[in-house]
Amino acid sequence: MPDRQDDRTSFGATEKPGGWLGRKMRESAGRQWANLAQRALRSRRSPDIHLCDEARLLHADLTRFLQRADALQEGRKGQTLPDLPPGTDWKWQLLSMRGGISPAAVIGPQSGRRFGSELALWHDCARHALILRQLPNRTRPVHPAFGLQLEILGFSGSYLSLSLDLPDEILTGLDRRQVLRLDTIMQAERAITVYARLNLVQGPNTETILRQMGHPIDGPNAQRNVEFDLAYADLAEQPVSKVWLDLIFEKPNMNAVTIHDLILSRHPRAAV
Repeated sequence: MPDRQDDRTSFGATEKPGGWLGRKMRESAGRQWANLAQRALRSRRSPDIHLCDEARLLHADLTRFLQRADALQEGRKGQTLPDLPPGTDWKWQLLSMRGGISPAAVIGPQSGRRFGSELALWHDCARHALILRQLPNRTRPVHPAFGLQLEILGFSGSYLSLSLDLPDEILTGLDRRQVLRLDTIMQAERAITVYARLNLVQGPNTETILRQMGHPIDGPNAQRNVEFDLAYADLAEQPVSKVWLDLIFEKPNMNAVTIHDLILSRHPRAAV
């Protein structure tokens, strides 16, 4: 199979995506996949494994494209953001809250199951009695287009967390002089304590900062914010190469937790 990155580079260098040639190429490819889909429906034999791999890669690319396009369209509508601290130079909101995910739910996921391009669910529940879904927010435009709901159907494990991959832009200029702030609006059917853990990778080492997100989430519209002051992280002089965030749910049992909004921002720490 040809290298996909090479294909993208050569196409972008010779033809604009919105141009006539690019449109015709996509129309031709679309007809080919439509024909292959019809043949698969009529056949009793499994499709060629290489075609299946191509279809999965194409599906992932199209999902990312639509998710980003939806997010940009949503941004133009001027959604309300929380008041961020003075000097805030970076803010981030999950694409999964601004653009659609396909499929919009995973039922009985294995630990480590990805959801969209930024999320992964981690647990040790032997029964996998969980449902993670994306659902429309009904309180727009105050909230983003979509929320995330984690439904727990009798949890038998000892840990449950939702991992959020942060974009590489956060790494630019990241050092001990800065504070990362997490703002959320959540709701829970039953009271539950939620922790936020920031993970910073430097070489072979990973430094973590754990914060409890206030008192337990109980009922709708629970607004919480926590700050991660990097001055208290045991960071070396070398640059941070990766950052991710974990939301950890304590004693989940039977519950449904919905995240209506989530924003991570960065600002300089106050001079002492």
